Amino acid sequence: MPLSEHEQRMLDQIERALYAEDPKFANTVRQTNPSVHYKRWIIRAGAGFITGIVLLLLGLLLSNPDTSMVLPVTISVLGFVLMLASFLMGANAWRKASGGGTEMAAEEPTPKRRKGDKRPGMMNRFEERWRRRQEGDDQ
Repeated sequence: MPLSEHEQRMLDQIERALYAEDPKFANTVRQTNPSVHYKRWIIRAGAGFITGIVLLLLGLLLSNPDTSMVLPVTISVLGFVLMLASFLMGANAWRKASGGGTEMAAEEPTPKRRKGDKRPGMMNRFEERWRRRQEGDDQ
């Protein structure tokens, strides 16, 4: 949704005031692209996921039926948790980098209600039936 003229003027005024107060910071903010930040997080998540796979496989390779299973199982579990956390972090960064997390949902128009309606839909019908039964109109 584009900004109105008033909002655009206010934004320009705020930008000019910021640039006058701290030109170095304003220049840094103006040149920073948020998608670069999210791409770095995606790369980090990929590296973490690969590290998790390596730890998971290392735990499986170290498992020996003759020895205690605590260390290999711990390594495998840590690898799996790292893989899961990396996947979630990467998916979140991917969503934000593609612009899916910043768009506002379109507002759906609400259905018009009658003046006496307090609740739309099913509850309103139930209350109406109950009222009619109490008055003796409905058998």
